[in-house]
Amino acid sequence: MADLTSASLSRRDLLTALASMSVAAAFPARAADLRSASGVDVLAAAPEDLMTSPDKVLSLGEFEGLARRRLPPAHFGYLNSGADDDKTVRANLSAFDKWFIRPRRLVEVTRVDTSVELFGIRWPTPITLAPIGSQLMMHPDGELGTARAARAGNHLQILSTVATTPIEEVAKARGAGLWSQIYPTTQWDITQKLVRRAEAAGAAAMVITTDYPAPPNRETQFRGARMDTRDCRQCHINATEDLRRKPMYIGTQLTAEQFRASNLNWDLIARLRDVTSRRILLKGILTAEDAALCVKYGVDGVIVSNHGGRTMETGRGTLDCLSEIIATTQHKIPVLIDGGFRRGTDVFKALALGADAISIGRPYCWALAAFGEAGVARALQILRNEFDVTMRLAGVTSIKGITRQAIGAV
Repeated sequence: MADLTSASLSRRDLLTALASMSVAAAFPARAADLRSASGVDVLAAAPEDLMTSPDKVLSLGEFEGLARRRLPPAHFGYLNSGADDDKTVRANLSAFDKWFIRPRRLVEVTRVDTSVELFGIRWPTPITLAPIGSQLMMHPDGELGTARAARAGNHLQILSTVATTPIEEVAKARGAGLWSQIYPTTQWDITQKLVRRAEAAGAAAMVITTDYPAPPNRETQFRGARMDTRDCRQCHINATEDLRRKPMYIGTQLTAEQFRASNLNWDLIARLRDVTSRRILLKGILTAEDAALCVKYGVDGVIVSNHGGRTMETGRGTLDCLSEIIATTQHKIPVLIDGGFRRGTDVFKALALGADAISIGRPYCWALAAFGEAGVARALQILRNEFDVTMRLAGVTSIKGITRQAIGAV
């Protein structure tokens, strides 16, 4: 690169030098502020004063920048943290870069059908909402705002067991279209109560989280708490008391240690069948071996998930795991996937690899933090619009047309 301090620098040299510089180098004061876990850098995320309403936001990544500014450090750290060095968070994102789309031409795409079917129910989109707890820490609209946004777009919503709003209220706000995520505890009597309460509230399926038998090391979360100047003890006493204040656990004597179910085995499926008639899905499946056991034990569906990179630092993105899951289940049961979805092209690639639907987590919570219910609705609209356009540009008119031949490996 040319020496910018040279007095003899010509105009052509100056322009060449500036063109070769990264935007971050040209604007160092903004670079660190705008870099994000989503890979959004500098000019990809506009200053907050240019995004005063949801309709001004262009991408899911821009919501992250807004959430970073509007949430206390401890809350943003909780939301964005992965385990250890956050390598698995980044692996979820980079997995999509290993695939390219092979568009077909001279295909009429005047009408495109983005609908999918799960357990006999037709949904207008394969984009669902993954379970994320404690949404009232993001915005006063909390889980109810998310539910209303999901209802407006008819998106399937999976509600977390550690939600800060009672499931009955969320179910009323969402209407039909709610699944309940369950953390199975070491105390079977409490686990049964959770499942029965979710079923009574109208949850159509139970999504059992399988990847939380031990406390993860979420250093980004801990650093956020360390940076926070507020007295967090006003709201947080200890892990056990915080848990018992969540609506699903009020009145129980569950401890934080019992919450992390270290005693699970495959007998759990039969025990759950004795408690509920609802569909049972296992969330956290990452290997062909476990996918085969899901089929063997009669699980109704699986969610390929690494908890957003928040439990174990596996270093492997969920999209990297998808092919072996599909090869094993052979479409005998629905397969959903979450982890790193930021663009409509990401959705397309996952469906091409065999997924029946996808879930987003952090992005809709960034949007919730930024603008409440309206933000969530806008985030879902952005991703749906991108996916629709991706299908059209790829020359595909229905979900069935998104096959393995529609993508290629880099």
